[in-house]
Amino acid sequence: MLEISGSDWIKPIQRQSLSENAYTNLREALMEGRMKPGDDLPLRPVSRSFGISATPMREALLRLVTEHALEMDGRGRISVPHLTRTTLLEVRKIRSFLEGNAAREAALHAKPEAVDQLEQLHVELSAAQDARDFPRAIGLNTKFHLKLCEIATLPVSYEVVSNLWVRCGPLLSHLYDFGIPANWDPHPHVRVVAAIRARDPDAAYAALIHDIEGGGAGLLAHVKD
Repeated sequence: MLEISGSDWIKPIQRQSLSENAYTNLREALMEGRMKPGDDLPLRPVSRSFGISATPMREALLRLVTEHALEMDGRGRISVPHLTRTTLLEVRKIRSFLEGNAAREAALHAKPEAVDQLEQLHVELSAAQDARDFPRAIGLNTKFHLKLCEIATLPVSYEVVSNLWVRCGPLLSHLYDFGIPANWDPHPHVRVVAAIRARDPDAAYAALIHDIEGGGAGLLAHVKD
């Protein structure tokens, strides 16, 4: 069962748009690996933790169920789904296509100040890794990839990619199970940023693909066959 009390991803919710705010909060937590596959989300305990009634929380949870970000069994139990190997590989292929294209477009068109913002996210990620604050590092990794689509000014790609991260984000909770991956020296993000600054779309694409395929290779051990 998911440990709710004291979770740092839970944020106070105002009375207006309770369901929407709960949905956004839960969605971000999924994207950033704050929940793990198999975690249960019992309605009343989750509602109490957010300080809202069961009705808006139920709406938020069911919305995520319809988007396949959460799953509900025949008894109404809602939980974070386990990805199958087939699903994970499909998600990676789609991400490679869309994020790879975003890397190319960013190298061609991104403004220097936008690239600075992208690089700053990786600087913060590296600091979190060095501090062994892996939950924060995972969240910053998600932000880096979404920022890439943003600075490439590809809003449709951003929307699709963000939905994919909602699906695969919980699996990233296992990204640092065995420490920092050995093939991250230097981290692929460093190469992505350098290629974008050099206006080299092919190098940016190659670095991004290496990040997706190499950085997440160990995650295959945590999916269902």
